[in-house]
Amino acid sequence: MATKSTRSARRLLLLAVVMFGFAFALVPLYDVFCEVTGINGKTDTEAAASSAGIDQDRLVTIEFIAYINPGMRWTFEPQVNQMQVHPGATHTINYLATNNARYDTIGQAVPSVSPGLAAQYLNKIECFCFNRQPLPRGEDASLPLIFYVDPELPDDINHLTLAYTLFDVTASAEE
Repeated sequence: MATKSTRSARRLLLLAVVMFGFAFALVPLYDVFCEVTGINGKTDTEAAASSAGIDQDRLVTIEFIAYINPGMRWTFEPQVNQMQVHPGATHTINYLATNNARYDTIGQAVPSVSPGLAAQYLNKIECFCFNRQPLPRGEDASLPLIFYVDPELPDDINHLTLAYTLFDVTASAEE
């Protein structure tokens, strides 16, 4: 017969294995949850085809925001903070990036759209977020974004926020 401490140790070991398994499965489960509910504001990371028609009777305001992950020594900002667009019309803006570090770095931008339900209607034809952005120390770069808002955007949504968070991926790129 197993002692009380042996049973407790086995239960704790089983609990640790279950917790590890749950943590491992959490990311795919979260992705499925977001896909089913339509929340989170994730956007596609592939180029979209150009839209069919332009809705001249409607204007949608798009706000552009840039964040930098702590520890990354870049300056990163949109050239335009806000613009009004007709759904279906293609637009180009640039984000400006400067590497203020004393060494070459590689950045990767991750987009997020708010409200989350509108993410599927903001289509990027060309985006700096599709690829890593190497930037030598002290250098500047103009990072283009070509996009359109799908004319099928629900009528109750007239304001979108496109935010990019820039991460330093230099270490993972060197591996």
